[in-house]
Amino acid sequence: MTTSKPRLLVFGAGVIGSLYALRFFQSGMDVTLLARGNRLTELQKNGLRFSSKGTVQHERVRVIEKLEDHDIYDFIFVPVRYDQAESALEVIRNNQSKTVVTLTNTVGYDSWLAIVGDRLLPGFPGAGGDMKDGILNAKFGSKSVQGTVFGEINGEKTDRIMRLAQLLEAAHLPYEIADNIQAFHVSHATTVISMKHFYTADGLVDLRTAKSRRVLRGVAMDMKRNGRMVEQAGISLTPAKMKIIGKLPAWLIALMFRIMLNIRFTRDVLLGNHALAARPEVMMMDSAFRAYMASAQY
Repeated sequence: MTTSKPRLLVFGAGVIGSLYALRFFQSGMDVTLLARGNRLTELQKNGLRFSSKGTVQHERVRVIEKLEDHDIYDFIFVPVRYDQAESALEVIRNNQSKTVVTLTNTVGYDSWLAIVGDRLLPGFPGAGGDMKDGILNAKFGSKSVQGTVFGEINGEKTDRIMRLAQLLEAAHLPYEIADNIQAFHVSHATTVISMKHFYTADGLVDLRTAKSRRVLRGVAMDMKRNGRMVEQAGISLTPAKMKIIGKLPAWLIALMFRIMLNIRFTRDVLLGNHALAARPEVMMMDSAFRAYMASAQY
């Protein structure tokens, strides 16, 4: 890292983008948040509002509506849903910033590489939460659970990998450098697409239905089935706890989810506004995962 502050852009002001921007800002970093529509208006009027220990606070993070091609950042973070990733990267295509860190679900990178080339640095956010009435209620996980995961597609420990690690350390954010970032993304997809059982044709199930044996057994069986498909394709499930989950009986996995749904924060993550908005992502990920598995096994 140089002695001057690195310039950071967080592209997208949803739950995850807002949380990263907030933490970077609170760590004294030079961070800009790109937002649009009602969210832009909300941030310009009230600042970035967030819940902290039961009270609503706010920070005046710099906000922009449009990214200019000549506006150069050391890192551009793209924490958007999978179904929004390509359109976000298209906006960045002609910008000359050298590193674009995607923090989202995926099973592959070909279409993204076609847009931003080797500037792409794939990753995954170590955070979760919800947003209600413009107020962020989200948090980062501990390192023992899962921090921000990122890595070069070829597994090399490049200079930009180390600079990003130093940046996250300076912001006191746990992280993990993946030796095989695609194996991580494919492994994580086995859980993400299992969440489709919480969705109805046009929304989310209610809490009582979410905790029902039918729904939770569907989630558990899908997680186990998807994990087996990945291993049969010769892909190592990562992190190691993914392999452990695959060995658990379905009833125990279902019980774990039922217990988690008793926790308000987890309930908001799985059944809140953010989860409802993520429905297109889950369904698109499901199709992408099936297609990827078919090609990998062929």
